[in-house]
Amino acid sequence: MAKQLLTPAQIQQYHEDGYLIVRGFYDEEEVSRLYRIAVDDAAISKHAINVNDSTGKRSKLSLWYKPGDDVYGLLTRGETLVGAVDQLLERQRGDEGHSVCHYHSKLMQKEPRVGGAWEWHQDYGYWYKNEFLFPEQMMSVMIAVTDANVENGCLQVIRGSHKMGRVEHGFSGEQVGASQKYVDLALKTMEHVYVELNAGDALFFHSNILHRSEANVSDRARWSLISCYNRSANIGYNESSSSSASITPIDIVPDDALLTWETAGLAESDADFLSKEADVSLK
Repeated sequence: MAKQLLTPAQIQQYHEDGYLIVRGFYDEEEVSRLYRIAVDDAAISKHAINVNDSTGKRSKLSLWYKPGDDVYGLLTRGETLVGAVDQLLERQRGDEGHSVCHYHSKLMQKEPRVGGAWEWHQDYGYWYKNEFLFPEQMMSVMIAVTDANVENGCLQVIRGSHKMGRVEHGFSGEQVGASQKYVDLALKTMEHVYVELNAGDALFFHSNILHRSEANVSDRARWSLISCYNRSANIGYNESSSSSASITPIDIVPDDALLTWETAGLAESDADFLSKEADVSLK
């Protein structure tokens, strides 16, 4: 079945709640191909960064800036996905035509029993340090590569917390987290939601929504692909990556490219990986 752009009701829900779940955005064949390639991807494995939580449990992420003709890039650049992002991102006055850009993507790997937690944070809490000025022109899309539930550490959000604006962030162990005082205040007045997803579901979320995840205490892995998007006019004046992807409009591909094009894992020389020595707060 052909993918569909978002309805007015879905767009309204995203702006009201700060996130939107679209069930079955990718079918079983599409997500199975993604998972098969990811598991054996030597570049993903080589460039994985280990991040400890406060208890010593460890999650892995591999982060890159340039979307190519690899399986992840074909997903990230898919016509309907990019179109949906375009529907949700705020436009500046006079911003005409296609201006959705790929900031970066990351494969999050939370392995059984050892995958760690992530502290409450906002993505813009990191990106603000890179001197992007307009949080309404940035967002993330999480694709569940495997099922995500409470037991294996699914994402949690505070519904509507994006309306608070940016909250101060500071280091918590190896991670950067939001001010606990403001998290506690938000939890007093807003709904705490566990975002359980099936493989192939898409979660669109605002750059300022507070979110976290618990450790994976189950015997099943929790993998997800998160692609972050930006408007071309929203320049990161302190952006540390050598890539200009965040201000380069995406070269869109047909939705069926994910299944019909000859593709494989990441090409190490082209992807522009975040280095293991870099501060993970760049994510």
